[in-house]
Amino acid sequence: MEIREQDNCQVMFDPALLAEDPWQCFEPDFWQRQQAVLGSAKGRGTTWFVRGEQIDMALRHYFRGGLFGKLVKDQYWFNTWSTCRSMAEFTLLQHLVEQGVRVPRPVAARVCKSGPYYRADLLTEKVPQATDLVARLQQGALSAGQWQAVGDMIRRMHDCRVNHTDLNAHNILLDNQEQIWLIDFDKCSIHRDDDGWQEDNLSRLRRSFVKEVDKAGIHWQESDWQQLLSGYRRSPAD
Repeated sequence: MEIREQDNCQVMFDPALLAEDPWQCFEPDFWQRQQAVLGSAKGRGTTWFVRGEQIDMALRHYFRGGLFGKLVKDQYWFNTWSTCRSMAEFTLLQHLVEQGVRVPRPVAARVCKSGPYYRADLLTEKVPQATDLVARLQQGALSAGQWQAVGDMIRRMHDCRVNHTDLNAHNILLDNQEQIWLIDFDKCSIHRDDDGWQEDNLSRLRRSFVKEVDKAGIHWQESDWQQLLSGYRRSPAD
């Protein structure tokens, strides 16, 4: 990894994945001038999908949610560079990749200070030809083996002591090779103790499936959840 500082900004990036100028790669206009924008997705903000020289990537600016986000949309209190949200997510993704958990590889993170506050951006690998579980389950049911694979990947993440505080059906992807990916690790962290956070993750995920049955018409039933738990509880030697 390389870290550079300039004009109250710090950038951390992986030169093996990013051939472009790390000071320009966080600006959507830069990619538009290169005619390298592949598409976009609307959420709290806009995620831009771009074609880099090395890999396709997803570019995200950090926005606040909730009522406070209506007043201060994208500024956060600065403490240290490493604890800023984009830097922390970059480091967490790198840890998971090194441990064999299937998550997007982190490409670059930027933090820009303004007084006591900062704004942040993150560039990650775009998972190729992948669909989130809500969209996939709208098309039809998954097999028992696919549900077990979902549970297995969540267990691998938990074995790395990572608490995914927003584990839901939209943050689990299935690619065209039937491989499971976990995404969106903003505000997630490594826990050294066992105080129920693993069960909290699983309970949140189950609630999201139940909700999406009515909201999105997904094909899901309680037996699918039991298959997921079967994969989660399977020992590594199985």
